[in-house]
Amino acid sequence: MAEESDLERTEPASSRRLEQAREEGRVPQSRELSAFLVLLAGASGFWSIGDWLTQHATSIVRHGLSFDRAAAFDIHAMSTSFLTLSWDALLLAAPLFVLAIAGAVAAPIMLGGLVFSPNAMTLDFTRIDPLKGFGRIFSMQGVAELVKALLKAALVGGIVYWVVSHQQDALFALLSQPLETGLVSFGQMLLFAFLALVCGVALIAAIDVPFQLWQYYSKLRMTKEEVRQEGKEQEGDPQMKARIRSQQRELARKRMMSEVPKADVVVTNPSHYAVALKYDSKNMGAPQVVAKGMNLIAKRIRELAAENGVPLLEAPPLARALYRHSDIGDQIPAELYTAVAEVMAYVYQLNQFISGGGRGVMPPQVPKDLPVPADMDPGPAIDTEAAAAA
Repeated sequence: MAEESDLERTEPASSRRLEQAREEGRVPQSRELSAFLVLLAGASGFWSIGDWLTQHATSIVRHGLSFDRAAAFDIHAMSTSFLTLSWDALLLAAPLFVLAIAGAVAAPIMLGGLVFSPNAMTLDFTRIDPLKGFGRIFSMQGVAELVKALLKAALVGGIVYWVVSHQQDALFALLSQPLETGLVSFGQMLLFAFLALVCGVALIAAIDVPFQLWQYYSKLRMTKEEVRQEGKEQEGDPQMKARIRSQQRELARKRMMSEVPKADVVVTNPSHYAVALKYDSKNMGAPQVVAKGMNLIAKRIRELAAENGVPLLEAPPLARALYRHSDIGDQIPAELYTAVAEVMAYVYQLNQFISGGGRGVMPPQVPKDLPVPADMDPGPAIDTEAAAAA
């Protein structure tokens, strides 16, 4: 049962799968939305430039029906007049054509965005395979398209019948109207029919668009096995990633340990924590943490410091505060400036004492009760955590 559930497409498409579909030119599409936007663009055009269209259409019709007797028997004159009138009519309809093209282009952009995929233009003979074509016709998809087409035809036919019956008297009245008045009336009826048709197609598009989106995302659904495989491809093998992280931590630890011999002092807890500090007054505004660690790493830091003559200072509150609130490579927090300044002064005096061979000079006093703010010191609880981690 578990294997069967892993093979069922129950998981939504991942972002990568959606992107691959877009690259292949597969985006959600709705012919009904395209039809609605084209008709809406046409109706908007009629609404906005209807008067201009009516005036120029009247002029074209008047010019086309006005000719003298000589022109009626002149073949060249008639053909020239026909070409002129055709060109004028084409220019008159050009704004509507532009609006219709804009509506047709806007429909797929609204659903799937702007997509250009060369893969969609490649030659695919399976698209013209008659057997697969018949399979698509008699599939559930084909039945759904047939039912949708019948319902659409019924709706549009009902709208046309309602418009014609509603405008029946006005249609017959056109026969008795002058040309100018008749064209204006006919334009108003045409606009009314367009608006009614747009409303009907809008209803169809409102039903079709959610259906097309649901169908599109349903076809791209993934099985649980595909999701796991894609995760492995994107993120890599978990064991390999763990190995890489381990190697990265090891390299970082080696780089950190190489800085311990260059440190000025190592502040210890004394056994749980060790933090190595370095200060260069010419290049640093404040002392910098060059290494830190707990338990075994702290022990190794103390060993390296002892081997290279780096002073060790046992100051548990300061060690805990530095470990908790500082990262490697960062300067110490401003709240610890005073405490670390006393440590650095002690280290300076200790170095002076060692360089002088200790002759005639008392060794510096180890600083006690360093001024570490209470809110900076995690307290003994962090020692317990370190002991548990060990």
